[in-house]
Amino acid sequence: MLNRIIKYFLENRLITILILIGFISWGVVTAPFGWQIGSLPSDPVPVDAIPDIGENQQIVFTEWNGRSPQDIDDQISYPLTTYMLGIPGVKSVRSTSIFGFSSIYIIFEEDIEFYWSRSRILEKLNSLPPSLLPDGVHPTLGPDATALGQVYWYTSEGRDKNGSPTGGWDLHEIRTVQDFYVKYGLNATEGVSEVASIGGFIQEYQIDVNPDALKAYNIPLSKVMQAVQKSNRS
Repeated sequence: MLNRIIKYFLENRLITILILIGFISWGVVTAPFGWQIGSLPSDPVPVDAIPDIGENQQIVFTEWNGRSPQDIDDQISYPLTTYMLGIPGVKSVRSTSIFGFSSIYIIFEEDIEFYWSRSRILEKLNSLPPSLLPDGVHPTLGPDATALGQVYWYTSEGRDKNGSPTGGWDLHEIRTVQDFYVKYGLNATEGVSEVASIGGFIQEYQIDVNPDALKAYNIPLSKVMQAVQKSNRS
């Protein structure tokens, strides 16, 4: 069979030349360099500079501000890790616990579709038992990026008017700049799917109640809580 094909092309040189020209033209049209040669169209095939060799994984982030890595691991990372093992197609589950933050890496089999795995994780997160995690802790699914998507780490530091690093900035000021200026600027950049902020002091308001005044006016603490909740609805 192969000998007959070779013989045919040797005996029909015009057809051979036309087929060769067709292959060369097709290669020029789809070349990833965007060549413009004559009247040939340009439809370059996208090529990754760094091939994605990462595993088929999804990440679940959980914040619990002010807690030590040991508390994060005992009360968030370990319960979530064991709970996520029941998802179909899961190969392994890994976790990382740092100060006030937990990351759960759920590794799926290679034949599991990417967005199908995300929907299964969301179903699991929406059906978490009430007693599994501490009150006020809500895990969230990470962005739809691959394992090689985390490309840049940076720190926010205080600088003087000459641009030199300087002290005098507290952790609340730096975190506020990060959340309301730096983060929004980076999120508006093309190709950036998420900017995760870690560290610093998040803006919060505290009300110090005078128990003697409450007793004098016969006001229970529950009414104070209701008044605060109603005043913040707007």
